[in-house]
Amino acid sequence: MEKPLYPSKVMRITQGYNEGSHIDSFAIDDAGTDTGKDSIYAPFTGIVKKIYQSDANEVWLESVDKVLYPDGTIDYMTILFAHSDDVSNLFVGKKIMQNEVFYSEGTKGQATGNHCHIECAKGKFTGTGWHKNNAGNWSINNGKKPEECLWIDDTITIIDKNNYNFKKIEPEILEETPPITNENNNPQQETNIELIFTCPKDDLYGIYLKKDEKLYLEK
Repeated sequence: MEKPLYPSKVMRITQGYNEGSHIDSFAIDDAGTDTGKDSIYAPFTGIVKKIYQSDANEVWLESVDKVLYPDGTIDYMTILFAHSDDVSNLFVGKKIMQNEVFYSEGTKGQATGNHCHIECAKGKFTGTGWHKNNAGNWSINNGKKPEECLWIDDTITIIDKNNYNFKKIEPEILEETPPITNENNNPQQETNIELIFTCPKDDLYGIYLKKDEKLYLEK
């Protein structure tokens, strides 16, 4: 099950939710590394559900499967992106793989300086994808705080997180493989032993071996 990742490799939030033009929404703006146009990566494997080019080249991406939220919730997720100057590479129904570059920062629409407007929502794409909120701005349906939706990991450099507490995916630490012993419990002289797979549950698995390859099973 995928964990939705923050969509920029450099987090520099220049406007948080309920601030400025984001009143009555959970929208954030991220300006990335500098004043240039940073790439935006798909937070999960998703399907493009809507593209609205008449305003800020808004794009809605819906997860193809349920994802794992930082708080443990398991549900679909939809994210709205805005301000890219060019979305000619996208079309409704296009499948985007997690971590694939598919969007970019820009200034399309009402924007001062290159950045990406990001809004997260719990569940699948609904209705027209957005609604006019109490502040008179268009906001994604079923909006949810970004730190309650998105994870970070060691690939993301944080410059300014706007005091939001994003949960981090810690790298998996593989347990040291114990020495292989013979029937007398004496260590065997075997080299190049490495852990290649940890069984997540009781099940039937298949494996393909090449000639002279050896397989050790730890009970």
